[in-house]
Amino acid sequence: MSGTGEWLEQPRTRWIVLSLIVVFFAITNVPWTLDDYDQAKQAYTSFEMVGQGHWLYEHTPNESVATKPPLVGWISAALFEVTRWWEGAWRIPSFVAALALLWLIAREANAAYGAAGGLIALSAFGLNLLAPRLATLVRTDMPLALVTFLIGGQIWQKIHRAKPWTPRDRAIAFLLLTSAMLIKGPIIYAFILPGLIVYQIRRRKSGAPSGWSGWWPWLLSLAIFLAWAIGGIVRQAGFYESVVIREFAGRFTETIHKPQPIYFYLPHLLHKFAPWSVLLIAFAIAFWRRRDDRWRLQPATLWLVCWSVGGLILMSVIPSKRVDRIFPLVPPLCLLLGAQVAAALRIEPWRGKLRPWLAAALIFAGIFTGGYVAWKIGQGYHTQSAALVQFSRQVRGKAEQHHWRYAVVGGREEGMLLYLRCDHFLAPDDAVRQWNAGRLDALVVRDQPARPWLTLLSGAQLQFVSEKSADVPQYSLFVRKPAL
Repeated sequence: MSGTGEWLEQPRTRWIVLSLIVVFFAITNVPWTLDDYDQAKQAYTSFEMVGQGHWLYEHTPNESVATKPPLVGWISAALFEVTRWWEGAWRIPSFVAALALLWLIAREANAAYGAAGGLIALSAFGLNLLAPRLATLVRTDMPLALVTFLIGGQIWQKIHRAKPWTPRDRAIAFLLLTSAMLIKGPIIYAFILPGLIVYQIRRRKSGAPSGWSGWWPWLLSLAIFLAWAIGGIVRQAGFYESVVIREFAGRFTETIHKPQPIYFYLPHLLHKFAPWSVLLIAFAIAFWRRRDDRWRLQPATLWLVCWSVGGLILMSVIPSKRVDRIFPLVPPLCLLLGAQVAAALRIEPWRGKLRPWLAAALIFAGIFTGGYVAWKIGQGYHTQSAALVQFSRQVRGKAEQHHWRYAVVGGREEGMLLYLRCDHFLAPDDAVRQWNAGRLDALVVRDQPARPWLTLLSGAQLQFVSEKSADVPQYSLFVRKPAL
């Protein structure tokens, strides 16, 4: 075995790569803010649960109806009750889901495809431009990817081991499908069912093991989601328009959400999943050109192809697109790459030539991802993206010290409500009325559009303002003048 081969398959290499990935997952979004990617909307669901007891149907910071089911919010609320740390409670679900996916992919790929295939599979999951970014975002993408992988992985195990579905297996599938429904709704169907239908049709020709669990796990989990949705339509004003029409049905039209061309996901996946995307395509072309019956797709590998390609095609057909929405397809692509590596290493003429290329891809991915992480962190600190976080921390400290009653006037920055730990924004006129009635001791306002706050607020003085930032506007804190 060559030195490169030994290096790729040494346990030390695996631990170095794992450690590097965990560090990237932890630091990519530093400094933490809620100012982009709708993070404030997701964070507010758990904040509202704890503060107002709305456990099934929540709102956004600007009092619109929340469009996501509540499972991730429940988890964050439970974490806050244990830790009393909101920043952690909001981000731990994604971070733990990312680590769980990393562990599962490493374990399954190593067992099925050997040390080299396992190393490449886990590296592909962690060393790209998607996973580190999503690992601590306050969003549902990473938890959904974990549950989707558990569902697809259960099917993969059944096919790989050629074992029949038992009542216990179906119960597990039902629990996983229900979890997915309560994270992001029926989108789980788009990631699993297209590939499963194609696989079930193809497997009949070869007598391969079935991947179908039966109807009841799918239908009963959908029924639970529909019960939640119907309850929202009946009990929540605006739920039907916001969730059913705009959030769900609107994804299939070109009038509500900004549509993207059908090829939108492919170039983004090629770029953000590089160099692994290039390897996947290169291996596919090489195996196709070889056309050797000895290396035809095994049933478990066929399922990985159907799973990832089927989901990609259906998501591409849906007009409404955003890059992070296809992240649940990355884990099966990682397993597929591990399967390709294992198959290629069994071909004698390829073995010696392949290992240096795998080592080069691994080194490139580490540098590529590391450069992206360094750029993200550097950009965040250079533009002072956490200016409002720091400002709000100062406001909370002063308010606690002086026992101020304070509020914040609504602006475009939904995260301000959560930074200040307030449960609602005030309209400018309402803020002036409450101040002049003596019900407020301090008020946080946005500097643009400019208002004559010192004139409007009787007996007010400017305490301090937030730091200037290229990404977010300034906010000011007004307090009452001390009595003479």
